[in-house]
Amino acid sequence: MAAKTLGSPSDQQELRTRFLALTLSDRRKWGKMSVHQMLCHVDDSYRLALGERSASAATGFFQRTVMKWFALNVPVPWPKGVPTRPEMEQGVGGTAPGHFEEDRQKLLSTADRFIGPELNLTIPHPIFGVLTREEWLRWGFLHADHHLRQFGR
Repeated sequence: MAAKTLGSPSDQQELRTRFLALTLSDRRKWGKMSVHQMLCHVDDSYRLALGERSASAATGFFQRTVMKWFALNVPVPWPKGVPTRPEMEQGVGGTAPGHFEEDRQKLLSTADRFIGPELNLTIPHPIFGVLTREEWLRWGFLHADHHLRQFGR
């Protein structure tokens, strides 16, 4: 079975369907974010790769090599509780929620741009460092999947 990636139209549709299934009554299984905050967090993360947001680096040789390889290639769910960068964290530097449906549509629109030619390959991931287009698209699927699973989707 091929690894899921936002480079695949069927994997793109899978995530879109899962995001559309979210409701304000969905409760987290772990972490601190509400479902609405999660939509804004995932949107912020895609906007980082588009060059519309920035985040401080927290990277070193281990993160850019071993951790990156495991995160993008080993077919196991990402661990719970791994801290995000403060600029992406809800209640700290992340975009505050507005209206649920507007924020969901904003995320879906940003995701469409993320998979298109707007993806800025010169922007390093704050933890994994420089990523190829294929790595960004794999990361984009896995990050969204991680947070959708956080809410049972």
